[in-house]
Amino acid sequence: MTKNVIPRNSLLIAAGLFGAILVLPQPSRAVADQDVASAARSKLDKSQFKDVQISVDASGVASLSGTVSLYEYKADADKTVHKIKGVTAVRNEIQVAGPDVPDAQLQKALIDKVSDNAIGYGNMFDAISLNVQNGVVTLAGHSHDYPNRDSALAVVSTTPGVKDVIDEIAVDPVSPMDNGIRLAVARAVYGYTSLNRYAIDPEKPIRISVQNGHVELYGVVDSEADKDVAGIRANTVPGVFSVENYLQVAGQPNEKQHP
Repeated sequence: MTKNVIPRNSLLIAAGLFGAILVLPQPSRAVADQDVASAARSKLDKSQFKDVQISVDASGVASLSGTVSLYEYKADADKTVHKIKGVTAVRNEIQVAGPDVPDAQLQKALIDKVSDNAIGYGNMFDAISLNVQNGVVTLAGHSHDYPNRDSALAVVSTTPGVKDVIDEIAVDPVSPMDNGIRLAVARAVYGYTSLNRYAIDPEKPIRISVQNGHVELYGVVDSEADKDVAGIRANTVPGVFSVENYLQVAGQPNEKQHP
């Protein structure tokens, strides 16, 4: 008598106590991994990813390797693959193979770009610091909202010579009270007679960060007297709980800096 043998890689579905048994083939894990990898390659089928390779292991971890010309493309590849069904994680080992720019030169160029790129209010309420080491750019400090933070990151990511980007920018809390304090401090500082000349500077060298009523001043002024006056003026604003004055006097070293 011939015995019915049910393959081990099968799914058994019982339809009631005396119902029929339906045997459905189950795709192997290897086939599923190939499908995920194929889907990923299809998504990365663009000229900027032509030198990128991808593989997917049995647990759904996608490994990216190869080279791209801009850091922006490395970040885009990561985001794209993360969205693919079946991918559980992404190991991004893509190298940015664009031009090698000396750190000091790259840092100066990026500081100028980030300062000129602020949107909305402008850069008066952002105090974003920037440091470059071996082509790796670290962004820190404060932004008053997410669009300005994202804008700064985009400027850096699309600049040739940037090999990697570390985002440590803190976005200040959103509240009507803090928004009112920002504007009031700006008027108190920039509107004061001895500080009025800073108001006409398009780079707005005195930066104002507000977090739950606590004010921090960053930037560069011409003298110690201007630094002290700015701190005093900020302290006169109703609703301000404290003022930390990190303003730098031109030509003097300071621990906290920003573009």
